This record gives sequence, C-alpha cells and structure tokens, in this order.
Amino acid sequence: MNLRAIGAIYAFELARTRRTLVQSIVAPVLSTSLYFVVFGAAIGTRITEIEGVSYGAFIVPGLVMLTLLTQSVTNASFGIYFPRFTGTIYEILSAPVSAFEIVVGYVGAAATKSIILGLIILATAALFVPLRIAHPAWMLAFLVLTAVTFSLFGFVLGLWADGFEQLQFVPLLIITPLTFLGGTFYSVSVLPPLWQTVTLFNPVVYLVSGFRWSFYEIADVRVGVSLAMTGLFLLACLAAVWWVFKTGYRLKT
Repeated sequence: MNLRAIGAIYAFELARTRRTLVQSIVAPVLSTSLYFVVFGAAIGTRITEIEGVSYGAFIVPGLVMLTLLTQSVTNASFGIYFPRFTGTIYEILSAPVSAFEIVVGYVGAAATKSIILGLIILATAALFVPLRIAHPAWMLAFLVLTAVTFSLFGFVLGLWADGFEQLQFVPLLIITPLTFLGGTFYSVSVLPPLWQTVTLFNPVVYLVSGFRWSFYEIADVRVGVSLAMTGLFLLACLAAVWWVFKTGYRLKT
C-alpha cells in the first residue's frame, strides 16, 4: 500500500478545509445551532418530553445526523469532482496509485471532516440542552460508520455529476428531506400506523434511530436492524466505487 500517496491526498483535502474554515465548519455549526434555538424555543414549550427525554435533548442526535449526512456527501462529492472538472484527475490516475488508495485518501478526508463537525455540534448542543450518552462507544461507531458510508456515496456522486447543479441536487433535494422525514424532530411511534409503515422505507430512519439509541437507549427500530441497514448501504457504495474504477466510468471518457 502506498501510504505516502494516501497521505498526500488526505492532507490536501484537509488543507482545503482549513482554507475555507468559515464555509466548512462555522456555517454548519451556526445553522444547526439555529435549529436548537428555534425548535427548542417554539416546539419545546409545547412538547416537554418524548419517551422520558426532554424535547431539546431528543432532537440532538437527529440534528447531528442531518449535518453528518449532508456534509459527508458534500465534502466527498466536491473533493473528487474538482479534479475531474480541472483535469487533474488524469495526473492521479496516471500516477503509481491504486484505485483503493485514491478512494481511501478522498473518502478518509471527507469522513474525517464530517466526524470533526459532528463532534463540534455535539459540544455546541451541550450548551443548550443536558446531554446524556448511554453508550459512547456505540455513538462513535455509528458516527464513523455513517460518515464513511455517506462519504463513499458522495464520492460516487462526484464521479457521476456533470455539473455543480447535480452536486447540489442530491444533498439539498434528497438527503435533507429524507432526514427531516426520518425521525429527526419526532418519534416514528407518534405517526398513524400507515405512515409508520411508509416511514420504514426511508433509510435515514435506521441511521437516526440507531444513533439516538446510543444516547438515550430509545429507538424506533431495533439497533441490530439499524446496523444491518447501514452495513448494506456501505456495501452498495463500495460495489459502486469498485465498478466505477473497473469500467473507467466518468474517469477515462
């Protein structure tokens, strides 16, 4: 394994984050803080508790997951799209660097940025609501697994996209609505039976449910099911990346 090549790609991507610190870190943290203020002040006064947890604390895992999903997809997709857009991707492909090393460098950097952002938001949330993390190890496991999975998905998106509009389309019009409808601000159990069944077709439900369980030991679906669904999506993303490099789709044409 060419660790120097992986380190070079990884360091370059993290350096880009330092150059755009306000856009990459400050803006997502401020926007998420507004959710705490608005939903905590407006809805929290009407809904005091959900399953024994204060409403403000209940929405924290969902808001962290919302930021984690969108930022993982955005970071990874822009990271690989710019080399394609500028043509520097051919320099990487012609270098003695394997496809695996390229993916590890780009996806690892995107996942790292998302994890750091998620931890910052958790620390920020502690300023607004009392947090309790029942299973810290599982919380970190869900955080890392989700960040890596959706960074892989973003990597595939960056290879598929023909323009900046398509890069924005998936996070804004697909990922964000699915997260809002995936139990971020409510428990699926409060929905009518029909809508509970429909909601289970939303893959984000399993991510939010598993992540929330690591905090308060309450979940809309079993933790094992959440892990299994996340693992399946991870395998699907890995298969898509393997196929892209095997066929040269959007890379050699």
